[in-house]
Amino acid sequence: EADLREAVQKQQFLLHYQPQVVGLGRITGVEALVRWQHPQRGMVSPAEFIPLAEESSLILALGQWVLETACLQLTAWADQPALCHLSVSVNVSARQFNQPDFATSVLDVLQRTGARANRLKLELTESLLVNDMAGVVAKMSHLKAQGISFSLDDFGTGYSSLSYLKQLPLDQLKIDQSFVCDVLTDPNDASIARMVIALGRSMGLEVIAEGVETQAQHDFLLAEGCHAFQGYLFGRPMPCDAFEQRSG
Repeated sequence: EADLREAVQKQQFLLHYQPQVVGLGRITGVEALVRWQHPQRGMVSPAEFIPLAEESSLILALGQWVLETACLQLTAWADQPALCHLSVSVNVSARQFNQPDFATSVLDVLQRTGARANRLKLELTESLLVNDMAGVVAKMSHLKAQGISFSLDDFGTGYSSLSYLKQLPLDQLKIDQSFVCDVLTDPNDASIARMVIALGRSMGLEVIAEGVETQAQHDFLLAEGCHAFQGYLFGRPMPCDAFEQRSG
């Protein structure tokens, strides 16, 4: 935890970007994924440090840094014809979202960086929906009115409730990679994927599948009506310069 606190102070983090595509592979956006470049240990996996950051208050400073860095990247891309159409998805922790000034701080970052609100997508997890639904909806609605969009991450893995889903001003549902992984071999996972796609369509929401690693998984999901994808088949998370070279 002391190492992590120092990392926040000294900004030892960097963002990698994983392509998000539609159809057969046209890139429409990226997900910003944080990495820790430790001076002794090298690159530390988010699986190691995000839970620790969540347990402490460090997730607030880290989340703010990720949002600011992603918005600065959006601003930089706005001047590049090959990249100006891209959206950037940023993960928001429950602790971060539940801060009373969360909506204000997001709008402040947009104003400070000059990023376009309609290119920013905030990814929320189901865990933050357990308490204070009215407060969640109010914050989301306030930000959505400014052009920001919302994706519900890991849908179906936690507290899924159709009663809350209909209340949220969402734009996208994300099929969790745990279902995508065995979608061709496990009939239950295939049924869940179909259900999320059908639910999204009926509610007017885009559906994106994450963790798509094989052409067969992509073909199955595409045939079922899912049109947006993220996963190793289309690109691993990569540093900004590598992504720009690929997309430029």
